[in-house]
Amino acid sequence: VQLQASGGGLVQPGESLRLSCAASGSIFSINIMGWYRQAPGKQRELVAAITSGGSTNYADSVKGRFTISRDNAKNTVYLQMNSLKPEDTAVYFCNAVLKRLGYKSDSDYWGQGTLVTVSS
Repeated sequence: VQLQASGGGLVQPGESLRLSCAASGSIFSINIMGWYRQAPGKQRELVAAITSGGSTNYADSVKGRFTISRDNAKNTVYLQMNSLKPEDTAVYFCNAVLKRLGYKSDSDYWGQGTLVTVSS
């Protein structure tokens, strides 16, 4: 199983970015997909998560600015980030809690990070 993230970059404060993360491999089902971030010198934190049924959860710091969505047919999760602030600068990681074909329990998978830099 692989998670491939894309969409990071350098933007100015107030601008937008959209991150994507596609899961591939021997996947039976994906329960939760989410985005975490880690800023320099800080611990990794949850940004947003979405269940297979569409229930969402956001960090307080991004509520009203970020929107998480997923395409279950494509095993892909998106993070639309609007009104970006310098404090959003971090490496963003996608995460999936999924069940592999032939396995009974869920496992946790991570994509490679994608750097988001918000600076004027």
